[in-house]
Amino acid sequence: MNPEELKPILATLVLPPAGLLLLILVGMALALSRRWRLGVGLAASATLALWLLSCHAFAMLLAGALLPQVRPATPDRLQGVQAIVVLGGGVLRDAPEYGMAQPTGFLLARLRYGARLARTTGKPLAFSGGIGWAAIEGGIAPEGEVALRVLSQDYGLAPRWTDAASRDTHENALRTRDLLAPEGIRRIALVTHAWHMPRSVREFERAGFTVVPAPTGFASPEVRPLLEWLPSADGLTLSRLVLREALARVVQGQ
Repeated sequence: MNPEELKPILATLVLPPAGLLLLILVGMALALSRRWRLGVGLAASATLALWLLSCHAFAMLLAGALLPQVRPATPDRLQGVQAIVVLGGGVLRDAPEYGMAQPTGFLLARLRYGARLARTTGKPLAFSGGIGWAAIEGGIAPEGEVALRVLSQDYGLAPRWTDAASRDTHENALRTRDLLAPEGIRRIALVTHAWHMPRSVREFERAGFTVVPAPTGFASPEVRPLLEWLPSADGLTLSRLVLREALARVVQGQ
């Protein structure tokens, strides 16, 4: 096994919900082993944390506290960019209604916004994404292949550069540099989700690019205030994404 393949496994064990469920089990075990107060306290704390992290309102607070905030791209900030670079966001291996692999909601949102920017700015489009470390082995189409098809069929666009081999954000930056550097392209508009943007900008700047962030998918209230403070799958997903990015930034800074 490639050591890089351990990253999604370790992240899954540390991040919610698995990390907190493990703490609850440890607390229960301690309570049964005559350490009742410690065990109950640990299990109760982990349960409360799981509740809060499952609330969309708390997840938005977490995003504001742990991640640098990014602004939407504006026409004046996009002046001078030489290319629009879109990062991958995952592929649905089996989409029986289409009979072929399709982009996840994350990837589709990035492709849509990237296509919009390419049209409004008139700048060439680049895409970077292959098969991530957490993807199922064998038979899955690289993100680059799916993105090319979707951009062509649904948006009438063809990226000038496509990287279909990158497995993470670090490789996205390096492989995109290899594609764009021969043409002297250094100033780019980078398209990815707002929660993913801080880490992505750091990777691409380290690769030698001048980056204008062009984020999409901003965290915002989705339902009534009361429902925002009740556990939901969307709330837990956002919390997990924010915590994963915060953890990855710590590792990235080393």
